[in-house]
Amino acid sequence: MLNTPQPPAATLLPPTLPSYGADAHGLICGYRFRPGRAAEAIASAEAALPLAGAAPDEPGSFVWLHLNLSHAGAEAWMRTHAELPDSFYEALHEGSSRSTRIERDGDTLFAVINDITFDFSFDASDVATLWLAVGPGLVLSARRQPLRSVDRLRMAVKRGEPLASSVALLDHLLSDQADELQRIVRQATMRVDDIEDALLAGKHEGHGGEIARLRRLMVRLQRLLAPEPSALMRTLSRPPAWLASEDREQLRRASEEFALVLGDIAALQERIKLMQDESAARVAEDNNRSLFTLTMVTVLALPINLVSGLFGMNVGGIPLAEHGHGFWIMVSLIAGLTGLIAFLALRRMRR
Repeated sequence: MLNTPQPPAATLLPPTLPSYGADAHGLICGYRFRPGRAAEAIASAEAALPLAGAAPDEPGSFVWLHLNLSHAGAEAWMRTHAELPDSFYEALHEGSSRSTRIERDGDTLFAVINDITFDFSFDASDVATLWLAVGPGLVLSARRQPLRSVDRLRMAVKRGEPLASSVALLDHLLSDQADELQRIVRQATMRVDDIEDALLAGKHEGHGGEIARLRRLMVRLQRLLAPEPSALMRTLSRPPAWLASEDREQLRRASEEFALVLGDIAALQERIKLMQDESAARVAEDNNRSLFTLTMVTVLALPINLVSGLFGMNVGGIPLAEHGHGFWIMVSLIAGLTGLIAFLALRRMRR
């Protein structure tokens, strides 16, 4: 997968030495995996070239390179040194809404994985994309924003967790992603439970915006992640020749984990929809009550408005204009009419 010129011998460092994201070519981290040994950190993208070329010569060994696409030189380095399919670069420049998928492109597994960002705040925009190309001797991953699942994988590798193959690394990444999504669903469920209790207690003010935000998040997660199990199963039906049966079984288990998470997301989305309907019904009931009160006040004020309008025309022949108690007579008349209207309205309400 890499064009491998003959640079000086590669330098291997302990896993704790490389600076995170400090490579001149945008390399965030790189590791060489060999059977029965701890992962060896790779000093730079240039040092990875001969290692990636030599990895297939040793069964079970491979190299993982993780790059930052926000770095100006990352994509240029990949185009120069990595023999990646055109679909990989096309996917890098797709729109902001990318569906998760794992596909076969020749002898390479190509994956587009949606993950959550480090500053996740339960907003639908806090979802970003990770691109991977997986071969027998090289795994190349790239992202534009810091992502949680791939960083969990990086920390697991630094702790010395063994990975038997490049597909095992992909499976570990998918499992980390499923764990992160499950954590999001669990936290969202706890918040939905609190809002639901408040709604049942009649305290629905101020929750409409949060309910809508949670629903947008669940809809986006389901839309971006739902295609993954079916795409993975299509890939496993025609796997590359180097993909072992054990690796295929691992990916099938990952697909089942995602199906469970997607089921939880769908169930939570349905709960949120019902809560939105309940909240909207209660808001409509409050609006109807307020509108009825306003209507009653308007109806009760009708006599005084009508009489004051008639007697304020300043024309000749106004009744009681010269009467000594004319004002009190009109007040009594207005009060009587208002009382009669209130009596009729209340009797109609009782019916």
